[in-house]
Amino acid sequence: MTLDLAAPHVRWNPLRREWVLVSPQRNARPWQGQLEHEADPAVPAHDPSCYLCPRSYRAGGAVNPDYRSTFVFDNDFPALLSGTRAGGLIAGDLLVARAERGVCRVVCFSPRHDLTLSRMDRQAIRGVVDAWVDESRAIAADPGIAYVQIFENRGAAMGASNPHPHGQIWATATIPNEPSREQDALRAYRRARGTCLLCDYLETELADATRVVFENDAFLVVVPFWAVWPFETLVLARRHVASLDDLTTAERDALADALKRLTTRCDNLFETPFPYSMGFHGRPCDGEPHDEWHLHAHVYPPLLRSATVRKFMVGFELLGTAQRDMTPEDAAARLRALGEEHYRDR
Repeated sequence: MTLDLAAPHVRWNPLRREWVLVSPQRNARPWQGQLEHEADPAVPAHDPSCYLCPRSYRAGGAVNPDYRSTFVFDNDFPALLSGTRAGGLIAGDLLVARAERGVCRVVCFSPRHDLTLSRMDRQAIRGVVDAWVDESRAIAADPGIAYVQIFENRGAAMGASNPHPHGQIWATATIPNEPSREQDALRAYRRARGTCLLCDYLETELADATRVVFENDAFLVVVPFWAVWPFETLVLARRHVASLDDLTTAERDALADALKRLTTRCDNLFETPFPYSMGFHGRPCDGEPHDEWHLHAHVYPPLLRSATVRKFMVGFELLGTAQRDMTPEDAAARLRALGEEHYRDR
C-alpha cells in the first residue's frame, strides 16, 4: 500500500505512542491572524540592569561574580523547593495530590549579554555542555531526586523572561510526564523486539535521509517523522548512551558542534533570533539501570512560515490530535538548504 504524503494523513509517534495529523494542503491558506515579532535589536555586551550579567544584583541582594565562562546558581524564584515536606491528599478516586520536592538551577551560558548559542563559538558551547554534565551529576547524587531535566527557553515567544543566554535545570523527586511517557515506550519496544527504539529509528532515518538535517561523528539532527512543531528537530546520540554523563570527550565536542550548527540554521531560516524550547531526555537517576534509555534532545521552535507567523497549540490540537501543516520532509529540506554562517556575520 502506498501513501500520498501531499494529502491529509496521520503519523505514529512511537516515543509518545500517539498519532499526529499532517495536513500539507493547509499551507496554501491565507494568513490574516495576528502577526508577532521577535525583535532583533542591538543588544549590549553587558547590561548592568540584567540580573544574569556578571557583577549584577539579583533578587534578595545576591551579587553575581565577575564570571568569565558559565555561571550556575540556585533559581531565585524556584518552581520546586528542596525542603518541601512529604505529604499527600486523597479524596476518593478523583482528587489526588502529593508533595513534590526538587531543585531548580539557572545556567548562564556566557557572561556576554548579547550572545545566544548560535552566536557562541564551539569552545564556549562545550563549556555549557560540561556545566550541564557536572550539574546533573551532582544533583543526581541526591537520593531524593529521580530525574534531572535540562532545558532552555529562548525568546519572549517561548516565555523567556530575560534575553541573557541561559537555561535551566529542574530536578524532581519523581519522573515528569514527558520522560515517563517516553520511558514506557522505550521499555515496551525493548521488551517486544530486544533492541533500542531510538537506535533503530536512527538507522531508519540515515537510510532514508529525507528528514536528516545534518550529522557529525556523534550526533544526528533530524526533523522526526512524527514532528508536530513546524521546524521541530531531534538531536540523537549516534552511540547508545543513556545520559549526558555517558558522553566521551569527543562526543561532548560533537554535541557542542551540533548545537552550534542547528541553532545557526534556525536563525538563518527567517533571519531573526529564532525562538525555541530545547530540552534533553535521558536516563532517570532513580537507582535503576535503565538500559532502554537513549540520550536525545527535543527542539521545539514555534515559527511557521516567517518570522511573524507562529504555530500555537489551540483548537483541534488541544481538544483532538496534534496537527501540523508543513510535512517533516519539507521542513528538513528547508533547514538543509541553509548555510551555517550566521546571517548577522555575512
